[in-house]
Amino acid sequence: MAGVIDILSYDFMRQALLAAVITGLTAPAIGMYLVQRRLALLGDGIGHIALTGVAAGLLTNTQPLLTAVVVSILGAVAIELLRTYGRTSGDVALALLFYGGLAGGVMLTNLAGGSAAALNSYLFGSITTIGAGDLVIVGVLGAVVLLLGIGLSPQLFAVCQDEEHARVSGVPVRAYALLIAVLAAVTVTVSMRTVGLLLVSALMVVPVAAAQQVSRSFRGTFLLAMVIGTFAAVAGLLGSYEINTQPGPTIVIVGLAVFLAVAVVGHLARSWRRRGRPAHDLAEEAA
Repeated sequence: MAGVIDILSYDFMRQALLAAVITGLTAPAIGMYLVQRRLALLGDGIGHIALTGVAAGLLTNTQPLLTAVVVSILGAVAIELLRTYGRTSGDVALALLFYGGLAGGVMLTNLAGGSAAALNSYLFGSITTIGAGDLVIVGVLGAVVLLLGIGLSPQLFAVCQDEEHARVSGVPVRAYALLIAVLAAVTVTVSMRTVGLLLVSALMVVPVAAAQQVSRSFRGTFLLAMVIGTFAAVAGLLGSYEINTQPGPTIVIVGLAVFLAVAVVGHLARSWRRRGRPAHDLAEEAA
């Protein structure tokens, strides 16, 4: 307890904790829709294209977080349009983002007079260097993502679950699919200073995968994923301070540890329920 109080006595740690909570809530909230649409790697693709946006900010002496938002949204919309209207498959379009985003980021950084090392804090996160200005931007963007992600959850879930049924029901599928892509892009930029562009997809996917081990409903999985994401972000940040490691990778490791623990508990619980059920019920379930 005394250690936590000592940590909270530092301004930079209080700001980092707020950023961790915002990231822990927003990343799984949008990751839920990506997992439902089988686009778990979209966060990685957007993370790479966001690197070009960061480098553009360094080149033009503009706030990198803002330029990353713009470039990420353009990249996310481009990949959604390629998947919908083009002949390019989803995995090929993601590969284009991977390679083009990384190459563009390094090239623009060199043009700005820097080196690839200048991108390190964005690649792997640097949550303890977040200033008050960055925190305001992260807070506003995070609030917008949560407001739309939760407020429009019935429509977004319908699009993710069955596009054809949603279209027949009168849901504007293309508009909501683009909205999911845009929200994913904003989430990536919100999270890049916390876990880094190379690891942000993990915080979007791992809490959702963990929640799916013990929850069967969409709402239950959604809420539990946000709880797990917030726990991983906060525990990883505090743990990194104690053991002197980078916060981003530590947060991801905590998330993976939670996934393994929940997977084991879920497996044991299902096994225990099966043992307590009559044999004819198990036979009907298998059939």
